[in-house]
Amino acid sequence: MADIEGMFHQVKVTPDDVDFLRFLWWPKGDISQPLAEYRMLVHIFGAVSSPSCANYALKKTAEDNEGRVSKEVLNTIRRNFYVDDCLASLPNEEAAISQIQDLRAVCATGGFRLTKWTSNSRPVLASIPDEEKAKEVKELDLDKEKLPMERALGIHWSTETDSFYFKINLKEQQSTRRTILSTVNSIYDPIGFLAPLILPAKRIQQELCRVTCGWDDKIPDGLMKPWKRWLEDLGKLNNLSIHRCFKPSNFGEVQAAQLHHFRDASEVGYGIASYLRLTNISGAVHVAFVLGKARVAPLKPVTIPRLELAAAVLAAQVDRMLKREIEIPLLESVFWTDSTSVLKYIFNDTTRFKTYVANRVRKIRDLSEKTQWHYVNGFLNPSDAASRGLSIDSFLGSDRWWNGPEFLVLSESNWPLFPEEQIKRSGDDSEIKKEALAFTTVLTRDLDPVNKFIEHFSSWKSLKRATAWILKFKRMLLLLSQKRRDAHLSDPHNSDRKTEVKEDFGDKELSVNDLIEAEKALECFVQQQSFQSEIGSLKKGHTIKKGAASTNLTPFWRMVF
Repeated sequence: MADIEGMFHQVKVTPDDVDFLRFLWWPKGDISQPLAEYRMLVHIFGAVSSPSCANYALKKTAEDNEGRVSKEVLNTIRRNFYVDDCLASLPNEEAAISQIQDLRAVCATGGFRLTKWTSNSRPVLASIPDEEKAKEVKELDLDKEKLPMERALGIHWSTETDSFYFKINLKEQQSTRRTILSTVNSIYDPIGFLAPLILPAKRIQQELCRVTCGWDDKIPDGLMKPWKRWLEDLGKLNNLSIHRCFKPSNFGEVQAAQLHHFRDASEVGYGIASYLRLTNISGAVHVAFVLGKARVAPLKPVTIPRLELAAAVLAAQVDRMLKREIEIPLLESVFWTDSTSVLKYIFNDTTRFKTYVANRVRKIRDLSEKTQWHYVNGFLNPSDAASRGLSIDSFLGSDRWWNGPEFLVLSESNWPLFPEEQIKRSGDDSEIKKEALAFTTVLTRDLDPVNKFIEHFSSWKSLKRATAWILKFKRMLLLLSQKRRDAHLSDPHNSDRKTEVKEDFGDKELSVNDLIEAEKALECFVQQQSFQSEIGSLKKGHTIKKGAASTNLTPFWRMVF
């Protein structure tokens, strides 16, 4: 592990951009003089752009040295730097010593100085100049004294035992929702070693949200007791030691490596546990914990099958991430679940599911093949701890969480059998979309003027308004014709003289009654065409034959006839 000294200050700002880093200061620090305007010529700590610009310069350094050094060294620069921190793992001490020399030389060509070196190997540390070592190992007697504890990206790393540790230092403070959140988040665990242990504390936080407890309100007695108990047991984590390397030192050359992901869900939460299964040349198998995640169930009630499916999606996403980050050749990953419902969803190619299930099944199928999914009994599933949580004593003694189920070290023929009969078995499932059948009557006829008029409109509202205007105009013509007839009867001798009759068209806007009348007229027209035989029978006083299309209509529609 190493650090780039003053990384941001080694990268210049382009002349066109220096105006963005202007500031005011007194010349030579003399506050009696007027303020002067200065510009930063290098990237500074705190600017949002600095990390990306500095990392671009570092990657450009590797690109400029292409062909001059080994690909392994360039790949370390491209993939094993987190901003200014370098963390790399090599198979032996000779390779580590060689790569340190090459890394220092390549980075120096770009103006980057690698310093604060530390390692879990004494010969590697001895090969590094004292001025370039980390402060803790500069004055160390490598032959007698123990190697110190380091912080690797926030995680405590004992270089002497090559193990990760947790140091829990809690402050005495009043228990409120705010302090609970602060305490839980102060346990830095990005890999998820403590996922089953943290879940109960997350549940307490969720319950405080459920009861709408304020940030600084007193914790209810029903939640105070489990929180205090959890807090008191947290100190036991100081004795927890987790070996860093996936492969034991005496394991030999790895012939095959494979990721195994276990997932589970309960009414409390859902989670996953991922393991790396290594096989050496002699056929021996070693299983190492890689990653764990635990999430509480949503406040809004969700069915267990849906939570199981959410856990399956999480497992597929973690698999994609780990395959990208683990720099060793991997066989096809294996996913384990104790839910036959999830297997039914994933293996189904014909049934249409509701939106929630359909979206997640599609995501799972995009990230994995259905043949990668296997069944494991619940009592063998290590992710059960991530979905339900564990007390501190149960957690520290949980070999299954750290090492995975025992069958993983056996040959594939001894793995749990796939429950094909249960997967094929059909049954009622609320997530399956119900099929709806619709019947319609198709008439084959030439369109008459009225049908052409109806086909002209693309919406029911437009058709109804147009029909209402036509009926309104029809009533006006009938009224005008009646007045002319009455005028002729009252004065038959003046039949040759034109009779002027003024007709008031009435309201120039459609009324509700006009629209209702138009709707009824359209319904009657359609029914007259669709049920001619039934209407004819009703007019003659006959009953409608059984099985006719109109027998399923409600009495309301029959009254329209």
